[in-house]
Amino acid sequence: MLEEEYQQRRSLPRHLRKAEPAEAPFEYTLRDARAADLPAVREIYNHYVANSMVTFDEEPMTLRAWKTKFAYLDRLGMPFIVAESPSGQLLGYALVSPWKQKRAYRFTVENSIYLGPAATGKGLGRALFAELIERARAAGLKEMIAVIADQGAEASMKLHRDFGFEEIGRMGRVGFKFDRWLGTVLMQKSLK
Repeated sequence: MLEEEYQQRRSLPRHLRKAEPAEAPFEYTLRDARAADLPAVREIYNHYVANSMVTFDEEPMTLRAWKTKFAYLDRLGMPFIVAESPSGQLLGYALVSPWKQKRAYRFTVENSIYLGPAATGKGLGRALFAELIERARAAGLKEMIAVIADQGAEASMKLHRDFGFEEIGRMGRVGFKFDRWLGTVLMQKSLK
């Protein structure tokens, strides 16, 4: 008798086995970002700076830089939301920022979504993205652009496609990080 057959025969029938402990539901609240959230936002973002190619930043972003960005986005009325656990831990964030500085681009934004490492794979990115799109529409924005690394960001490209973004172009070898050349994939969605 093979070892695996022996093990199968030795186990109890399913109805007699101990129940597996139920996994606690993944709970969170989506809300507007506040200045007090910025240290946690910085930590989430800087994790990706140090450990991935999804951002082309190579140096950690300072709290001062995040405060400046927060004030700028707030002044423009741009959506910036966070996901918070019942215990008050920041799990992730999503925001839009102007695509370009020229006034003619004022209705076009670029999105950013980042999750804390423990919050990935649980549907939070999808929930943040859906809320971000709705808030961008409500703010009168018309076009959303995503600039995604062409390596290591397959999940992000799939998420964008699932939300109706279409690939509009690629740029090869425009970034150099972790001793390798990287390109970008540009995706766009009309919010009308």
